[in-house]
Amino acid sequence: MSAEQNNDKKRLIKLRKKKKFERQNSHKHGRVPTSWRRAKGRHSNVRLKRKYAKDSPNPGYGSPKKVRGLHPSGLTDNLVHRPADLEELEPEEDGVRIASDVGNRKKEVILEEAHEKGLHVFNAKTIEKDDSPEEEPEEK
Repeated sequence: MSAEQNNDKKRLIKLRKKKKFERQNSHKHGRVPTSWRRAKGRHSNVRLKRKYAKDSPNPGYGSPKKVRGLHPSGLTDNLVHRPADLEELEPEEDGVRIASDVGNRKKEVILEEAHEKGLHVFNAKTIEKDDSPEEEPEEK
């Protein structure tokens, strides 16, 4: 990827719109959650798309096609379950997210291989090793 394409990608990522669409009357009543639901009322100003009413989601609020679904860093988000999944990934384009059901032993191997290949791991956390020797029960 050339420098010009990379700058264009970064510019498009900044252009992504992050508008929050709230449910009608959610600010008035505590029992109505803020999560968006389409207005269906007969006299609803939101449904009728009045100027003064809340905005409703439209295709125009979508992000540019080139950056849709990308991580904010500009890399694609790839879910990894085993070290073999890292083989076809490229460091310039792909990022890695380790699956939540992967254990510590396999996670260590995946982190080492990703580091060797130069891949960015989005959810990398340090793994604490339990190196302390197990205490033997005291005999009486």
